[in-house]
Amino acid sequence: MPTNPEQRKGVILACMAFFMWGLAPIYFKLLQHISAFEILMHRVVWSVLFIVIIVAIMKQWHKVQHVLKHPKLIAMLVITATLLGFNWGLFIWAVNNDHMLDASLGYYINPLLNVLLGMLFLSEKLRKWQAVAVALALCGVVIQVISFGSFPVVALSLAGSFAVYGLLRKKLPIESLPGLLLEALILLPVALMYWWLMTPSNSSDFVANDWHTNVLLISAGVITTLPLLCFTGAAKRLQYTTLGFFQYIGPSLMFVLAVVFYGEVFSAERVVTFACIWGALAIFSWDSYRQSQKRKQINVAMPTKPL
Repeated sequence: MPTNPEQRKGVILACMAFFMWGLAPIYFKLLQHISAFEILMHRVVWSVLFIVIIVAIMKQWHKVQHVLKHPKLIAMLVITATLLGFNWGLFIWAVNNDHMLDASLGYYINPLLNVLLGMLFLSEKLRKWQAVAVALALCGVVIQVISFGSFPVVALSLAGSFAVYGLLRKKLPIESLPGLLLEALILLPVALMYWWLMTPSNSSDFVANDWHTNVLLISAGVITTLPLLCFTGAAKRLQYTTLGFFQYIGPSLMFVLAVVFYGEVFSAERVVTFACIWGALAIFSWDSYRQSQKRKQINVAMPTKPL
């Protein structure tokens, strides 16, 4: 466990974020009778309302106003909001169309992409065994493409969009809550336009819906916002490579839910790809543990200054 108080907060926030994401498919399965785009629209609308309430309670409007004074930051938030909206919508579609295993694979790949992006853009060094882990994961994807003639589009789209989102948010000098509010506000006009123009469905009329469906739809704001706040808070406090370690929690929970509770088929091509990814993550975990032990030994060996 890190001794630095900020790093400890980062570890706690990371665990909370990925536990909530790992269990999120249970929530979306309850809304399986509603289209993914309609659920995405509700995620955006109710997220804005929920975050506005939090910002008001925490009195952080001045931080939002500070960001609004910088057009370059707003332009970057348009990019991160687009990535976020795409990731949200694709994840909902995957869960509700029996592609939860693909979503799980995507978020298994995600930590390895974090390592690669951390090296390329954050000057974080890629150690020898980390490079082996990334290469093994790539082999798993290549073997699936060559042997089975299928490309894991959903998995790599989810992994890539969220890895780039996390990288950009880490580099932006914007705190998690104001940034998330502005991202949601950027997506809000698109969501409202879809709500206004979409073909009426059985669930589009709140008055005609049963209370259970309405509560679930409104809860999309909470389900969406809490893990993202935890994630962006963790990303500010932890190295990007360290953050990747905690991302095993979410896809592991998704994998168990998909195979054990929702009956998705663990086919031969998935076995091969998952085996390579799991092997890569095992190597990455072992290397991370080995490096942490070395750092502890160095810290213990360092002489303390006399008073």
